Amino acid sequence: MATRGEFSSRIGFVLAAAGSAVGLGNIWGFPTQVATNGGAAFVLVYLLLAFVLAYPVLMAELIIGRSTRSNMVDALTKISGNVTGTLTGLWGCLTVSGILAFYAIVGGWMLSFFLDGIVRALGLNDLSPWITEFSTSRNILFCLCFMIMTAGIVLGGVKSGIEKWSVRLMPSLVVIILALIVYVSLQPGAGEGWAAYLLPDFSRVTDPDLLISAMGQAFFSMSLGVGTMLVYGSYVSKKENLPSIGMWVALVDIGVAIIAGMLIIPAMYVALNNGVEIFNADGALIDGDQLIFTVLPALFNTIGTVGIYVSIAFFALMVIASLTSSISMLEVPVAYLVENHKKKRSTAVWIMAAIIFVSSCTIILNFDALFVLVITATTEYSQPLLGLVLCIFAGWVWRRNAILEELKDGFAEAEHSVFWKIWPWYVKFVCPVVIFLMFTRSVL
Repeated sequence: MATRGEFSSRIGFVLAAAGSAVGLGNIWGFPTQVATNGGAAFVLVYLLLAFVLAYPVLMAELIIGRSTRSNMVDALTKISGNVTGTLTGLWGCLTVSGILAFYAIVGGWMLSFFLDGIVRALGLNDLSPWITEFSTSRNILFCLCFMIMTAGIVLGGVKSGIEKWSVRLMPSLVVIILALIVYVSLQPGAGEGWAAYLLPDFSRVTDPDLLISAMGQAFFSMSLGVGTMLVYGSYVSKKENLPSIGMWVALVDIGVAIIAGMLIIPAMYVALNNGVEIFNADGALIDGDQLIFTVLPALFNTIGTVGIYVSIAFFALMVIASLTSSISMLEVPVAYLVENHKKKRSTAVWIMAAIIFVSSCTIILNFDALFVLVITATTEYSQPLLGLVLCIFAGWVWRRNAILEELKDGFAEAEHSVFWKIWPWYVKFVCPVVIFLMFTRSVL
């Protein structure tokens, strides 16, 4: 079998892993959660929980991945020494494939709105309605395009595919966000948005719903539980300091979420100033797909010709955010097929891309029944439970000495570090309890 891929640089890994973590949730979910949950007070709670909950689980995945140098199924099988690890790994591959099946549909929508801006800039306005209106044919076509783009990157492997494109896409994403922040901040109404985003309402900090929301955002925003970070960790050099590199991934992910808020919330208040409705029936800010595909396009339409170019830039940003996440998701089952079933990478990529595309088409053809159901089953139920199981593997199943030996590669003083004094018992006792409470609170 060919030699396993490996990230060629620290920055390549950090940008790829942060790209996996930086997805649509950071851009359309985090900002409105902040604005409706106490502004900067929510940001402070989120930052705290990102490091007391998400970072330890992220480290568990990275350590397991680099130690075993394996895909999720083989890695957990090696640690457990029995079928429990195998079944958990397969569960992770199935969950991440399910997430990608609906994510590819949404990525296709982003692609269609990006193309719509280009079409309108060229004066081909007659094409615009078909490109943007919800229809089965349009959904399938753009979902297919998105999956082909995702597969095309993963085909290149770790260094020539995932790393090469991550170090191009992630800086582009940040540059586009910053440019749009400057533009939007100069528009009438932006000041109210900045106030809603940044002014803290500390009376909300003890609200259980705020804490659950912040906890969920911190956990899910780092792509934890489904094996993406485990597989990326398996491609990290033994020379790297894992606690340090994991910290950088967390910081970049959190940073992008925060600057996304600096764009989205002021933009919503600019839209309000221009006569666009930004609140739903119960008075909360509109979020999710309605924000991205209704409120913001309406805003772009109110600012004249320049709005077309702002729309192109914004949806380019959304396509990039979608792609950096989708390539990490596709890599999880691809790595399993390559290493466990000895498939050529090209064969594995196209097999998995085809299976996931067929799954996406099934969802599209039964949209009302399946779309929300698949999202709920994978992200609200399966993903947190997988995170819980990974904590149990890292804290209870895997030998503590083996973990320490792995950390010492690239971090000789690991045994005497603050990280080692806290992390082993923390991931063993605290994380499973917190994740379990978060899960039960969210589903009951």
